Amino acid sequence: MQLIVATRNTHKTREIEQILGSSLAAQDLTAHPEISEITEDGTSFEENATLKAIAVSEKLPGLVIADDSGLEVEALGGAPGIYSARYAGANASDKEKIAKLLKQLAKVDAKRDQRRARFRCVLAVARDGRILATVEGVVKGKIAQRPRGSHGFGYDPIFIPDGFEETFAELPEQLKNNISHRAKAIRKLQAKLPTLCGEV
Repeated sequence: MQLIVATRNTHKTREIEQILGSSLAAQDLTAHPEISEITEDGTSFEENATLKAIAVSEKLPGLVIADDSGLEVEALGGAPGIYSARYAGANASDKEKIAKLLKQLAKVDAKRDQRRARFRCVLAVARDGRILATVEGVVKGKIAQRPRGSHGFGYDPIFIPDGFEETFAELPEQLKNNISHRAKAIRKLQAKLPTLCGEV
């Protein structure tokens, strides 16, 4: 069955495809330039994921998955949170977002034991403008002193998941895709997919 991922972030689509495996063919919005950018004005990851899923499912047939995810840092009161993608401005690069976050941590003088953080991912699934399910995945960890690694995207170079010394960007892709917040959310979604696809 065809699955539409409501994003133009090809890194995110690739990660979702790798975690799902060969069970479903995923297509993202790069194949649908007619669909305009969706305003993410919700106040939570779930609200933003829901907004995107509904908006795209009203225009395209089949199951639509929308992801809203981000990094929450304890010493920064949960920031950047839902603003993770635009933390350093609408068109900021990953390096610029990381630099701002590390600068903010330095401002609050966060010591090594005060750099706790978590990645959260909420997936919303919709069809014909109606939400069918939402699931959430969380992975806890801490913020590294400096960026490390060349894999992944976003804040991966500064996030060290619990139980590891390496950042997400240093871990092999397959390992990261087994333990990440998105992987946890997708596994929950996979358990629901047979029902959502109308299968027995």
